[in-house]
Amino acid sequence: MSTITLLGLILLVLMVVVGGKAGAQSFLALLLNFGLLFLTIVLVAFHFSPLIVTLVVGMMVLALTIFMSSGDDLSSTVAFIASALVLVLLILLIVPVEHWAMVQGFGPEDSEDLEGLSVLVGISFVQVTIATAILSTLGAIAEAAMAIAAGLSEILDQHPQVTLKALFGDGITVGKQIIGTTFNTLFFGFFGGFLALFIWFTGVHYSFGEILNDKIFVAEILMILFSMLSVLLTVPVTTWVMTRAVAEKRRHAAKQTSPQDQVK
Repeated sequence: MSTITLLGLILLVLMVVVGGKAGAQSFLALLLNFGLLFLTIVLVAFHFSPLIVTLVVGMMVLALTIFMSSGDDLSSTVAFIASALVLVLLILLIVPVEHWAMVQGFGPEDSEDLEGLSVLVGISFVQVTIATAILSTLGAIAEAAMAIAAGLSEILDQHPQVTLKALFGDGITVGKQIIGTTFNTLFFGFFGGFLALFIWFTGVHYSFGEILNDKIFVAEILMILFSMLSVLLTVPVTTWVMTRAVAEKRRHAAKQTSPQDQVK
């Protein structure tokens, strides 16, 4: 048994023990998402448009992550709609920024690994970089959207007659509480993943200016900034979608009430 298989089994057992049925569904969603990412690589390798493939797969990943990890229809639906809106907004931002930054392809640090290999693969590296940046934000978007939607759903269960203004304020308050921890998670994930690169920079005596202009470093910084922006956008968007959903639900309930009931 390989190390990855053993760790995967341990993860499955812990998710089932802690989360029960929801934990098992989340593990299944994780496997399906891995399959979707592998499908993305295959489709891009067969020269399908990386941007279109990423948009379609991104929506599917968000749907699997959100709907298979929550049993609450209202919070799941709100979280997915908000996540989809944030994803579209981020694409409108990521595409021009990546074209302007020109961080596609490989850096000089990759020269030894690429020696003897051809990079003329017939695929636009700019679009591949855009696709990578979009996919890197999906986890942060889904996590923040579900946290806000679930929190507001719990408030509605405890206070069904809460006003929409108060509900929106509660959503922003919940969002402020998760932003700090989410930012720390993203930052330390980036730092831990590129600790070897930082050590390499130190070993070859890169100046601060050279580090800031290094292609690999800038590409990763952009991805972490996109992820942080996705969290910031998700908080108000999810809160707004939830208030609109509650307003529509109350309006529909009012229409269903008969005139006799209204008189009573």
